[in-house]
Amino acid sequence: MYKKVLAVIKICRPLNVFIVFITVIVAGFICSKNNEIPVQTFLAAVSASFITAAGYIINDIFDVKIDKVNRPFRPLSSGILSTNSAIVYYLVFSLTGLLSAIFINYTAVIIAVLTITLLFFYSYKIKSIALIGNFSIAVITGLTFVYGGVSVNNISFAIIPALFALLINFIREIVKDMEDIDGDIKNGIETFPSKFGFSCTKNFIVIISTLLILFTCYPYMFRLYKIEYFIIVMSIVNPILVYVLVSIYKNDSVSNLNKLSFILKLDMIFGLSAIFLGK
Repeated sequence: MYKKVLAVIKICRPLNVFIVFITVIVAGFICSKNNEIPVQTFLAAVSASFITAAGYIINDIFDVKIDKVNRPFRPLSSGILSTNSAIVYYLVFSLTGLLSAIFINYTAVIIAVLTITLLFFYSYKIKSIALIGNFSIAVITGLTFVYGGVSVNNISFAIIPALFALLINFIREIVKDMEDIDGDIKNGIETFPSKFGFSCTKNFIVIISTLLILFTCYPYMFRLYKIEYFIIVMSIVNPILVYVLVSIYKNDSVSNLNKLSFILKLDMIFGLSAIFLGK
Protein backbone atom coordinates (compact mmCIF):
# COMPACT_ATOMS: atom_id res chain seq x y z
CA MET A 1 0.00 0.00 0.00
CA TYR A 2 2.83 2.39 0.91
CA LYS A 3 4.49 1.77 -2.46
CA LYS A 4 1.23 2.35 -4.30
CA VAL A 5 0.62 5.66 -2.51
CA LEU A 6 4.12 6.78 -3.42
CA ALA A 7 3.50 5.60 -6.99
CA VAL A 8 0.35 7.74 -7.26
CA ILE A 9 2.25 10.76 -5.94
CA LYS A 10 5.16 10.09 -8.28
CA ILE A 11 3.02 9.67 -11.40
CA CYS A 12 1.47 13.09 -10.73
CA ARG A 13 4.90 14.80 -10.78
CA PRO A 14 4.37 16.68 -7.47
CA LEU A 15 7.10 19.27 -8.16
CA ASN A 16 5.53 20.19 -11.50
CA VAL A 17 2.05 20.29 -9.96
CA PHE A 18 3.35 22.55 -7.19
CA ILE A 19 4.90 24.86 -9.79
CA VAL A 20 1.53 25.03 -11.59
CA PHE A 21 -0.22 25.84 -8.31
CA ILE A 22 2.20 28.67 -7.50
CA THR A 23 2.10 29.89 -11.10
CA VAL A 24 -1.67 30.39 -10.98
CA ILE A 25 -1.41 32.20 -7.62
CA VAL A 26 1.33 34.48 -8.98
CA ALA A 27 -0.64 35.08 -12.18
CA GLY A 28 -3.72 35.99 -10.15
CA PHE A 29 -1.68 38.44 -8.10
CA ILE A 30 -0.03 39.98 -11.16
CA CYS A 31 -3.37 40.43 -12.90
CA SER A 32 -5.21 41.66 -9.80
CA LYS A 33 -6.01 45.35 -9.98
CA ASN A 34 -5.88 45.78 -6.18
CA ASN A 35 -2.92 43.44 -5.43
CA GLU A 36 -5.14 40.89 -3.70
CA ILE A 37 -5.45 37.14 -4.16
CA PRO A 38 -9.18 36.26 -4.04
CA VAL A 39 -10.67 32.85 -3.26
CA GLN A 40 -11.31 32.32 -6.97
CA THR A 41 -7.56 32.38 -7.62
CA PHE A 42 -6.95 29.64 -5.06
CA LEU A 43 -9.76 27.63 -6.67
CA ALA A 44 -8.09 28.17 -10.04
CA ALA A 45 -4.76 26.97 -8.60
CA VAL A 46 -6.43 23.83 -7.21
CA SER A 47 -8.25 23.24 -10.49
CA ALA A 48 -5.10 23.66 -12.58
CA SER A 49 -3.14 21.37 -10.23
CA PHE A 50 -5.62 18.50 -10.56
CA ILE A 51 -5.87 18.93 -14.33
CA THR A 52 -2.07 18.94 -14.57
CA ALA A 53 -1.81 15.77 -12.48
CA ALA A 54 -4.46 14.12 -14.66
CA GLY A 55 -2.47 15.14 -17.75
CA TYR A 56 0.65 13.42 -16.45
CA ILE A 57 -1.31 10.28 -15.64
CA ILE A 58 -2.94 9.96 -19.09
CA ASN A 59 0.44 10.64 -20.70
CA ASP A 60 2.03 7.78 -18.76
CA ILE A 61 -0.89 5.50 -19.63
CA PHE A 62 -0.30 6.00 -23.34
CA ASP A 63 3.50 5.92 -22.87
CA VAL A 64 3.87 2.62 -21.00
CA LYS A 65 5.77 0.89 -23.82
CA ILE A 66 8.03 3.87 -24.49
CA ASP A 67 8.76 4.37 -20.80
CA LYS A 68 9.89 0.77 -20.49
CA VAL A 69 12.84 1.92 -22.63
CA ASN A 70 13.25 5.57 -21.61
CA ARG A 71 12.01 5.55 -18.00
CA PRO A 72 11.59 1.99 -16.67
CA PHE A 73 11.46 3.30 -13.09
CA ARG A 74 8.12 5.10 -13.52
CA PRO A 75 5.07 3.71 -11.66
CA LEU A 76 3.30 2.21 -14.70
CA SER A 77 6.32 0.99 -16.65
CA SER A 78 7.74 -0.63 -13.49
CA GLY A 79 4.41 -2.33 -12.69
CA ILE A 80 3.99 -0.77 -9.24
CA LEU A 81 0.76 0.90 -10.37
CA SER A 82 -1.71 -0.84 -12.68
CA THR A 83 -3.12 0.80 -15.80
CA ASN A 84 -6.70 0.34 -14.56
CA SER A 85 -5.88 2.16 -11.31
CA ALA A 86 -4.20 4.95 -13.26
CA ILE A 87 -7.32 5.38 -15.42
CA VAL A 88 -9.46 5.77 -12.30
CA TYR A 89 -7.13 8.40 -10.88
CA TYR A 90 -7.10 10.19 -14.23
CA LEU A 91 -10.90 10.42 -14.32
CA VAL A 92 -11.18 11.50 -10.67
CA PHE A 93 -8.49 14.19 -11.01
CA SER A 94 -9.93 15.52 -14.29
CA LEU A 95 -13.41 15.74 -12.80
CA THR A 96 -12.11 17.44 -9.65
CA GLY A 97 -10.28 20.03 -11.75
CA LEU A 98 -13.40 20.68 -13.82
CA LEU A 99 -15.70 20.95 -10.81
CA SER A 100 -13.34 23.43 -9.16
CA ALA A 101 -13.51 25.60 -12.29
CA ILE A 102 -17.30 25.79 -12.03
CA PHE A 103 -16.94 27.87 -8.86
CA ILE A 104 -14.70 30.43 -10.62
CA ASN A 105 -16.55 31.56 -13.77
CA TYR A 106 -17.69 30.35 -17.18
CA THR A 107 -14.44 31.30 -18.88
CA ALA A 108 -12.51 29.14 -16.41
CA VAL A 109 -14.79 26.20 -17.21
CA ILE A 110 -14.16 26.64 -20.94
CA ILE A 111 -10.38 26.76 -20.40
CA ALA A 112 -10.53 23.72 -18.12
CA VAL A 113 -12.50 21.68 -20.68
CA LEU A 114 -10.18 22.73 -23.52
CA THR A 115 -7.07 21.90 -21.47
CA ILE A 116 -8.34 18.49 -20.39
CA THR A 117 -9.27 17.71 -24.00
CA LEU A 118 -5.98 18.94 -25.41
CA LEU A 119 -3.96 17.00 -22.82
CA PHE A 120 -5.81 13.81 -23.71
CA PHE A 121 -5.32 14.17 -27.46
CA TYR A 122 -1.74 15.28 -26.92
CA SER A 123 -1.03 12.04 -25.09
CA TYR A 124 -3.01 9.99 -27.62
CA LYS A 125 -1.70 11.41 -30.89
CA ILE A 126 -0.48 15.01 -31.05
CA LYS A 127 2.81 14.46 -29.21
CA SER A 128 3.98 12.17 -32.02
CA ILE A 129 3.83 15.07 -34.47
CA ALA A 130 7.19 16.86 -34.57
CA LEU A 131 7.10 20.32 -32.93
CA ILE A 132 3.27 20.43 -32.90
CA GLY A 133 3.25 18.27 -29.79
CA ASN A 134 5.97 20.36 -28.15
CA PHE A 135 4.13 23.56 -28.97
CA SER A 136 0.84 22.17 -27.63
CA ILE A 137 2.36 21.57 -24.20
CA ALA A 138 3.98 25.00 -24.30
CA VAL A 139 0.58 26.57 -25.03
CA ILE A 140 -1.01 24.68 -22.14
CA THR A 141 1.75 25.97 -19.86
CA GLY A 142 1.08 29.51 -21.04
CA LEU A 143 -2.62 29.01 -20.36
CA THR A 144 -1.73 28.53 -16.69
CA PHE A 145 -1.06 32.26 -16.48
CA VAL A 146 -4.21 33.03 -18.42
CA TYR A 147 -6.12 30.87 -15.94
CA GLY A 148 -4.82 33.03 -13.10
CA GLY A 149 -5.87 36.14 -15.00
CA VAL A 150 -9.33 34.71 -15.60
CA SER A 151 -9.74 34.12 -11.86
CA VAL A 152 -9.52 37.89 -11.28
CA ASN A 153 -11.31 38.82 -14.52
CA ASN A 154 -8.24 40.43 -16.06
CA ILE A 155 -6.65 38.39 -18.84
CA SER A 156 -4.70 41.23 -20.48
CA PHE A 157 -2.06 41.39 -17.73
CA ALA A 158 -1.41 37.65 -18.13
CA ILE A 159 -0.29 37.85 -21.76
CA ILE A 160 3.41 38.68 -21.15
CA PRO A 161 4.04 36.01 -18.48
CA ALA A 162 2.04 33.53 -20.58
CA LEU A 163 4.30 34.14 -23.59
CA PHE A 164 7.41 33.79 -21.40
CA ALA A 165 6.12 30.47 -20.06
CA LEU A 166 5.22 29.30 -23.55
CA LEU A 167 8.68 29.98 -24.98
CA ILE A 168 10.76 28.53 -22.13
CA ASN A 169 8.63 25.40 -22.00
CA PHE A 170 8.78 25.04 -25.78
CA ILE A 171 12.57 24.88 -25.39
CA ARG A 172 12.30 22.42 -22.51
CA GLU A 173 9.97 20.11 -24.43
CA ILE A 174 12.43 19.90 -27.32
CA VAL A 175 15.29 19.16 -24.90
CA LYS A 176 13.17 16.37 -23.41
CA ASP A 177 12.63 14.95 -26.92
CA MET A 178 16.41 14.85 -27.36
CA GLU A 179 16.63 12.99 -24.06
CA ASP A 180 13.97 10.45 -25.16
CA ILE A 181 15.21 9.90 -28.71
CA ASP A 182 16.16 6.21 -28.26
CA GLY A 183 12.72 5.15 -27.03
CA ASP A 184 10.96 7.36 -29.59
CA ILE A 185 12.87 5.85 -32.52
CA LYS A 186 12.27 2.32 -31.22
CA ASN A 187 8.51 2.97 -31.00
CA GLY A 188 8.26 4.81 -34.32
CA ILE A 189 7.50 8.22 -32.80
CA GLU A 190 8.62 11.08 -35.03
CA THR A 191 9.93 14.01 -33.01
CA PHE A 192 12.03 16.92 -34.22
CA PRO A 193 15.33 15.40 -32.94
CA SER A 194 14.55 11.93 -34.36
CA LYS A 195 13.59 13.41 -37.74
CA PHE A 196 16.20 16.12 -38.23
CA GLY A 197 19.00 15.06 -35.88
CA PHE A 198 20.67 16.68 -32.88
CA SER A 199 22.64 19.29 -34.82
CA CYS A 200 19.57 20.83 -36.42
CA THR A 201 17.66 20.56 -33.13
CA LYS A 202 20.37 22.45 -31.24
CA ASN A 203 20.31 25.25 -33.82
CA PHE A 204 16.53 25.48 -33.50
CA ILE A 205 16.82 25.69 -29.70
CA VAL A 206 19.30 28.57 -30.12
CA ILE A 207 16.79 30.45 -32.29
CA ILE A 208 13.93 30.04 -29.80
CA SER A 209 16.20 30.88 -26.85
CA THR A 210 17.41 34.05 -28.58
CA LEU A 211 13.80 35.11 -29.15
CA LEU A 212 13.07 34.43 -25.48
CA ILE A 213 16.06 36.45 -24.26
CA LEU A 214 15.05 39.39 -26.44
CA PHE A 215 11.46 39.10 -25.26
CA THR A 216 12.47 39.20 -21.58
CA CYS A 217 13.83 42.72 -22.15
CA TYR A 218 10.54 44.00 -23.57
CA PRO A 219 8.53 44.44 -20.31
CA TYR A 220 11.23 46.60 -18.71
CA MET A 221 12.05 48.60 -21.83
CA PHE A 222 8.40 49.61 -22.15
CA ARG A 223 8.08 50.14 -18.38
CA LEU A 224 5.55 47.39 -17.83
CA TYR A 225 7.64 45.92 -14.98
CA LYS A 226 9.98 47.55 -12.46
CA ILE A 227 13.76 47.36 -12.09
CA GLU A 228 13.50 44.31 -9.80
CA TYR A 229 12.24 42.31 -12.76
CA PHE A 230 15.09 43.43 -15.00
CA ILE A 231 17.76 42.67 -12.39
CA ILE A 232 16.58 39.09 -11.84
CA VAL A 233 16.11 38.44 -15.55
CA MET A 234 19.54 39.75 -16.51
CA SER A 235 21.45 38.25 -13.58
CA ILE A 236 19.73 34.85 -13.30
CA VAL A 237 17.12 33.96 -15.93
CA ASN A 238 19.03 34.82 -19.11
CA PRO A 239 22.45 33.60 -17.88
CA ILE A 240 20.84 30.24 -17.13
CA LEU A 241 19.46 30.13 -20.68
CA VAL A 242 22.93 30.87 -22.05
CA TYR A 243 24.41 28.15 -19.83
CA VAL A 244 21.87 25.64 -21.19
CA LEU A 245 22.78 26.55 -24.77
CA VAL A 246 26.52 26.18 -24.15
CA SER A 247 26.07 22.93 -22.23
CA ILE A 248 23.82 21.33 -24.82
CA TYR A 249 26.46 21.87 -27.51
CA LYS A 250 29.26 20.50 -25.34
CA ASN A 251 27.42 17.46 -24.00
CA ASP A 252 24.26 15.94 -25.47
CA SER A 253 24.30 12.78 -23.34
CA VAL A 254 21.03 11.60 -21.81
CA SER A 255 22.22 12.44 -18.29
CA ASN A 256 23.16 15.99 -19.22
CA LEU A 257 19.95 16.55 -21.18
CA ASN A 258 18.00 15.38 -18.14
CA LYS A 259 19.93 17.86 -15.99
CA LEU A 260 19.31 20.69 -18.45
CA SER A 261 15.60 19.90 -18.54
CA PHE A 262 15.50 20.29 -14.76
CA ILE A 263 17.52 23.51 -14.92
CA LEU A 264 15.04 24.97 -17.40
CA LYS A 265 12.27 24.11 -14.96
CA LEU A 266 14.12 26.01 -12.24
CA ASP A 267 14.63 28.91 -14.62
CA MET A 268 10.87 29.05 -15.03
CA ILE A 269 10.61 29.56 -11.26
CA PHE A 270 13.19 32.37 -11.38
CA GLY A 271 11.20 33.95 -14.18
CA LEU A 272 8.08 33.78 -12.05
CA SER A 273 9.94 35.44 -9.20
CA ALA A 274 11.13 38.22 -11.50
CA ILE A 275 7.60 38.90 -12.71
CA PHE A 276 6.18 38.72 -9.20
CA LEU A 277 8.74 41.15 -7.73
CA GLY A 278 8.75 43.44 -10.73
CA LYS A 279 5.03 44.03 -10.99
